[in-house]
Amino acid sequence: MKVILIICMMALMGCSAEKCETKFVEGEHYTKVGERISEKPEVREYFSFYCPHCFRFEPLMAGVKKQLPDGVSFERNHVDFLRGAPQKTQQLLTKGLVIAKQLGMENEMAAAIFNYIHVQNAEFGSEKDLRNVFVINGGDGAQFDNLMKSQDVQEQADLLKQNQESMSANRALSSVPTVIVSGKYRINNQALEHEDMEQEYNKLIKYLVSLDE
Repeated sequence: MKVILIICMMALMGCSAEKCETKFVEGEHYTKVGERISEKPEVREYFSFYCPHCFRFEPLMAGVKKQLPDGVSFERNHVDFLRGAPQKTQQLLTKGLVIAKQLGMENEMAAAIFNYIHVQNAEFGSEKDLRNVFVINGGDGAQFDNLMKSQDVQEQADLLKQNQESMSANRALSSVPTVIVSGKYRINNQALEHEDMEQEYNKLIKYLVSLDE
């Protein structure tokens, strides 16, 4: 009888089993960084191709991306504030990421750019270097040239920059990799169980998305 009463009380309070049983704590496992949420649920990774931690983070993010809840998108947001490379070069790679996404080869090109910097120890000295990486990995050089001049590509790159500046102004973004869910919750990586971090990430993302349903 007591069990039935408890279940009824939970139902009246609108508390799902997942929310009530969660072990995730605000201020520990995640931090609320704003009041507004994105138009659609999303997981946005702020990263830099020049960041070695981001490079090592890639396998985890690839696994997380495959297990996102229905209706939740995964967005890469390249930043340009690392000291290890000229800002102009970092902004060039942001445009390269936008182009790769438009050509349907975002994952392949992200891996290729990371490899170019961290495995080959090569440097992007010009737009030509980035173009060569595209072509070597199956991209069309002429398409790359046209898109690099495209106003739409520039606008998309500017939007990524705006996202970066907005989160930096809110003190939600000061280093990478940083993962923010729906523009509202920053995941605190150090607080998660590192033995099974991918599973922890998936559970936490599902929980954070459910908070605003």
